[in-house]
Amino acid sequence: MQTGKIFPLVTLIAAIVLSCKKKVVTPISTTANLVFKFKFDSTQTRLNNIGQPSGVAAGNAAQSPLFDKMSAHYIELAPNAITALGSGAVLYRATETNAGGSKAIDFEQSKFAANGETFYSVPLKTIAAGAYQWLRLSLSYQQYNVRFRVDTVISGIAINQDLSGKAASFLGFNTYIKSYTINTQTVTENANRAQGYFGFESSITVLGTSYPSVTTHQPPPGAITVVNPLFATSPIPAGSCVVTAAFAPGQLNITGNETKDIVVEISLSTNKSFEWKDKVPNAKWEPFKGEEVVDMGIRGMVPTIK
Repeated sequence: MQTGKIFPLVTLIAAIVLSCKKKVVTPISTTANLVFKFKFDSTQTRLNNIGQPSGVAAGNAAQSPLFDKMSAHYIELAPNAITALGSGAVLYRATETNAGGSKAIDFEQSKFAANGETFYSVPLKTIAAGAYQWLRLSLSYQQYNVRFRVDTVISGIAINQDLSGKAASFLGFNTYIKSYTINTQTVTENANRAQGYFGFESSITVLGTSYPSVTTHQPPPGAITVVNPLFATSPIPAGSCVVTAAFAPGQLNITGNETKDIVVEISLSTNKSFEWKDKVPNAKWEPFKGEEVVDMGIRGMVPTIK
């Protein structure tokens, strides 16, 4: 018996069998998404509620804040100028709650995005195919830095200087807030707050000692600018913050067969968006002299298809 030739024969048979097996190829995902990114632009045209260029009201002053981040409550694509709110392709709605007694945005569940960051992404194949001319975006929260003037006496020391503080403002129709942190200080509410509620944190240093301060304020209903150039054909409910704008360039076309992402850069006008009653007529916000904030709404939107 010639056992010495068995191993080479077995090896040859195994090699032939292995070579005949089909190569398994792992499929590569080709899911294409519609991606929304925020951009904050202090040079973008300052608009009013109906989408027309607007200056600062007489007796008021305003500044362009430096934004940290923003959140939105609702995203909708509208085919045309007569599409009623909610009748287009609704892509996103933030978590809501009745914990505060009535329906409100649940701030604790909110998403945030800074300048240039993605706020929301959705597979294109899940969106109804068609041509969309308008974007509706309901803004709900914004955090930003503003300049303010201090002209007072603290611990016997006269303070006269320009400083920077941080604000957190809630633009949604109604927001349930357990608590929120402005900069280093946390504000506890455990309640609903209407559109325009905001908190402001500042700190003044005197002889090496810091004096932090937090104030909150609720402007009257209807004070916040919400730009909607379709006010005549597609109005929005009072107290909401559904900003409306046409896509640029042209319309957004979706087939559902896309293989690459479509990125929409949502450029938001922060041009003198923080406005107050200028009781001391020096165009500087002096909160410690009772200069009341009257508006901090976004002053326009340009959604650009990339």
